[in-house]
Amino acid sequence: MTQRTKIDARGAYCPGPLMELIATLKLVEIGDEIEVWSSDKGSANDIPEWVAKVRHEMVGIDECDGYWSIVVRKAK
Repeated sequence: MTQRTKIDARGAYCPGPLMELIATLKLVEIGDEIEVWSSDKGSANDIPEWVAKVRHEMVGIDECDGYWSIVVRKAK
């Protein structure tokens, strides 16, 4: 069953949210999702670029109330 882990990185600046995502990916199973909340605009670009580069899967990215919700699925 797919698990979803949430990382509340609001208030942290790049590369903080990405570093937290990388650390969390090491702890979850293939197919699990990680949702990163980030108030740093750079994360909305940096995280999808990194995910594509390392071949995980972008599930979605939404701008919420003053922050971005970025959902990534572990693919390998």
